Amino acid sequence: MVEKFTEACVNKTKQSVLQTFVLAILAGMFIAFGANSSNLAVHAIDNLGVAKVVAGVIFPVGLMLIVAVAGELFTGDCMLIFGNYAGRYSAAKTIEKLVTVFLGNLVGGVLIAALVSAAGQFNMGNAAVGAYTIKVAFGKLQYSFAQCVASGILCNIIVCLAVLMASRCTDVPGKVIAVFLPICAFVIGSFEHCVANMYYIPAGMMAASNPACAAKAAELYGYTDEMLASVNVVNFLTKNLVGVTIGNIIGGMIFVALPLFYLEMKAGKK
Repeated sequence: MVEKFTEACVNKTKQSVLQTFVLAILAGMFIAFGANSSNLAVHAIDNLGVAKVVAGVIFPVGLMLIVAVAGELFTGDCMLIFGNYAGRYSAAKTIEKLVTVFLGNLVGGVLIAALVSAAGQFNMGNAAVGAYTIKVAFGKLQYSFAQCVASGILCNIIVCLAVLMASRCTDVPGKVIAVFLPICAFVIGSFEHCVANMYYIPAGMMAASNPACAAKAAELYGYTDEMLASVNVVNFLTKNLVGVTIGNIIGGMIFVALPLFYLEMKAGKK
């Protein structure tokens, strides 16, 4: 598995920057579809456990689309480090690839958030969907930096294992099954995924700028104007995205790729 995935990583580094960027936009869009659908499905469910299970069942569609169709996802691409451990390409190549994918994922996530807003989805349920979208975004901005990092680590351990399992499958049904349960587990665990947050928080910002959604958030959750104003770009970057991204990198590169590569080296020496 490690040998085959390392070869796949080498092939990824041979893509042009534009190819990588387009594939990353697609992946950002696919993850956003899962995030958007799960928000809509659970917005009126009061029981936390039930809401998490419902979201967990729906959210994995994003990674399913990526492994079955196409896409470059930042969290999964953290395992490009396999090629560095094997000495197949430079650290600069990995950094270039990850930066390109990260930016493409961001474009894809924000694009779907903008389209969802333009389509009027936030006004559904007398603006309750928009209010819940704000609630999700606001909640993600309340974590400390350490919590963001820790949650990001936990998230990408599961996501990378799901990607590795899917890589061992030769048909689409196998890939779908391999992805479904691990991603369901990460959603139920409420772990932080930087690419998913590229939809969740921009969508929350857009919903907060909608007067009807802002009024509904005040009615349902007691949000003040100051609280709504805190759902902004600066807080998105400093209070969530940076910490979560660092955690996702550590989870993929250190907690998954490093021990598996070590075990592969030991097995090769026997």
